[in-house]
Order: sequence, then C-alpha cells, then structure tokens
Amino acid sequence: MRVLVTGSSGLIGSETVAYFDALGFDVRGIDNNMRADFFGPLGDTTPTRQRLEATCARFSHLEMDIRDRAGIDALLSREQFELVVHTAAQPSHDLAARRPFDDFDVNAVGTLNLLEACRRHAPEAVFVLMSTNKVYGDGPNRIRLVERETRWDYDDPRFERGIAEDFPIDQSLHSLFGASKIAADVLTQEYGRYFGMKTGIFRGGCLTGPQHHGVELHGFLSFLVRAAVEQRPYTIFGYQGKQVRDQIHARDVIEALWRFAQAPRPGEVYNLGGGRDNAASLLELVDRIERRAGTRPVLGHSEPPRLGDHVCYYSDLRKLEGHYPGWRVRRSLDEILDEMVAQAKRAS
Repeated sequence: MRVLVTGSSGLIGSETVAYFDALGFDVRGIDNNMRADFFGPLGDTTPTRQRLEATCARFSHLEMDIRDRAGIDALLSREQFELVVHTAAQPSHDLAARRPFDDFDVNAVGTLNLLEACRRHAPEAVFVLMSTNKVYGDGPNRIRLVERETRWDYDDPRFERGIAEDFPIDQSLHSLFGASKIAADVLTQEYGRYFGMKTGIFRGGCLTGPQHHGVELHGFLSFLVRAAVEQRPYTIFGYQGKQVRDQIHARDVIEALWRFAQAPRPGEVYNLGGGRDNAASLLELVDRIERRAGTRPVLGHSEPPRLGDHVCYYSDLRKLEGHYPGWRVRRSLDEILDEMVAQAKRAS
C-alpha cells in the first residue's frame, strides 16, 4: 500500500508515518513546517522530520503547502495512493482570530484541494480527515453541569458517556478555527456521501503523547508537562482550572484510522478522544504530573476564559467502538502521563 500523510511532521502525522512504515508500506509525507510560522521556534517540526527520515526506511518527505492547488493536483496525478491521511491544519483558536485568511486557506481550502485531487486521480483511495471536537462550538457548555471540588462535570444522564456525533454543530460560538474546521469536516462528508468516495472524519479531542511539541496556544498537556518538569510559569485561562478534557494517545488515534481504512464507511463521522475514563481537569492533571515529576509549574490565573472554550468535554466513543469492535482506547491517562513526563525529563 502507498500512503500519503499531510502534516507529516506534526504529532499525528509523524505517528502515522512511523506506524505505516513499520507495517512495510511506502509512505509519502508532505509538510512545509508552517507550525514554526504559526508558533515560532517552539513550534518548529524540523527535528521530527529528521527523526522520521533517519528511522523510517520507507518514508520520503516532500516540502509542500496544501494550499498549493496545482501542486497537490500534480502530486496525486503523478503518484498513486491507496490511503490519504490528512492531518495538516492550523490548530489554534487565538491565531485564527489574528490570521483568519491563513486559517481558512489551510484548514478549509487545503482540505478541498486534497479532496478534489483525490476525486480526479485516486477516487478509490480511502481519505481520512483529522477533524476536531471544536466543530461542536460552545454547545457543550449549555449542558447542565455540576461543579465539584476539582472539576466540572456533566449533570445530565444523556451525556454520562460524553458528547456523541449527533450533537448539534451550528448556532453556537466556534471561533474562526472551529468554523474553518467545520468547512473541512462537512466537505469531507460530502465527498463521501455525494461522490461516493471512501472518506472518514475523526473529530479529535485532546490528542497527545510523548512526541507532542505543545505550545501555549495548542497542545496544552504537552506544554503543561514541560512547564511542570522545568518549573516554569503556566497560565490557566478561566474556570479556576476545573475545565475537563479527555486525553488520547496518538497511537490509539492511528489504530482507529487504520481500522477505518481497512473497512471504510463513506462519509462517516466519529468522535475520537480518551473518553470519560481518560478525562481530567487541569487542576487534577497538575497534581498527577507532580506525583510523577516531583515538581509543579508556577501557576497563574487569567480571566475571562478563552472565547468559546469548553468548560467540560469528553468523547462518547460508542459509535466508533460499535462500528469497529476491535478498537478501543488502550493507553490509560496514567500511562500517557508516565511517557510524557519521562520524555520531558530526558529533554530538559
């Protein structure tokens, strides 16, 4: 199998490259290190690309911008791929507000460029989009909540297992990032439903792991772990640090994508996160990191919360588990934190 991975130097892209290289597949990665442009030196993915080139024998890198419509079309015309894993994105709410054209051109137009090139040149390929739970906007904040000592949680039995795929995505506040990702999400659905292509959409929660290079505006758990290990300042934005997120290891993400690729359901949407069992508040995470690292970040607080930010979010995984019974979240939050703290200590 020949696999194309966009955003191949990012967290999920690089894990995808390594996973399929280990299976013996030819993997072509495209990335232009725009993360360094978005987030500065801490966002630079050059070391990740170099690691992949040194360790993945069947991987080849192509410096390319997914906004380059002619270039993407030529690539898909020239090289035949059976699987396209689209992880490239602008991932920050705050940056989207400052650079709205870049945000929309990368997230929405870049996705359209890839979809149309696939339809023209590789219509039988499986196309997987890494979407986001931010397509639901701030709608989850309207669910009745209960405030506990260290976290907020849902106080409605309909959401005991979390947010499912039938939760509304419109008439709520999304941020411009959420809006551009909705465009990509719905476009990918339509190329499956309208054109019959083998498209799948995975609405990610907090995707993480030891290879994550988080920055303040994106990838908070990675950034938090490094701040704790190095005892650096970390700012909590709103909700007294009781906001809840579910964490999923990048390898569990890739295994879900691979299950879909082997038995695709055109145009289908899946929520993909750690679920209730891997959900924790920021305050709880700080304590759990301290138990492993022996150190804490220097916490500061800023009000109000980021515009449209979720108070509580974790994914209902029953649809994905039902369609692909061989898949489940295998790496617990404790295991994720063990790996990430160990990695941060090695790097510090």
